[in-house]
Amino acid sequence: MKYVKLCVLIILLFACLSVPCYAKKAFIKDINTKIDKNALFISFKVTDCFTKKMIQAINNGVNTRFVFIIRVYEVKRCWKDKKLADLKVVHSIHYNSIKKVYNLNLSERKSKKLVLRNLEEAKKILSCITDLKLIETKRLKKGKEYQIRIKAELDKIRLPFHLHYVLFFLSLWNFETDWYKINFKYK
Repeated sequence: MKYVKLCVLIILLFACLSVPCYAKKAFIKDINTKIDKNALFISFKVTDCFTKKMIQAINNGVNTRFVFIIRVYEVKRCWKDKKLADLKVVHSIHYNSIKKVYNLNLSERKSKKLVLRNLEEAKKILSCITDLKLIETKRLKKGKEYQIRIKAELDKIRLPFHLHYVLFFLSLWNFETDWYKINFKYK
């Protein structure tokens, strides 16, 4: 009887540990670059970045921050790539339960703050970067190869005092995408 209980316990333990393997991993898609006469721009969106627990936390008033890291490198064949630009864009959301609105703050926009009543619309805006200026074209050399690297992550929640020891489960919905790379030759 002891062995049966032990086997059931081990099977349950493996079942619980294997659940994260089936969770969807956030990824970046629809990456588009655009060069006009003055600058290089990029647009993209992150998908599968909102879990049920995350939405529940947002609706309970937990301030949530998405951080997008975008870097531009000049590719060197026999040497370390030269970093030309390093941008960090932050999108944050906070739900005001009294007014029943979502307050969004987008660091890359001139009018940084948005107030929305619809969570679905807020999620779309939070997970997208549209026509972000990366670098001026006068810093690029014709005929040289360049690489853009993109990564998105959910900023870890900062809890006051030692609450992170009590509410350790909140770290379970932190995410980070892989680095995405786009190579191009400037003409």
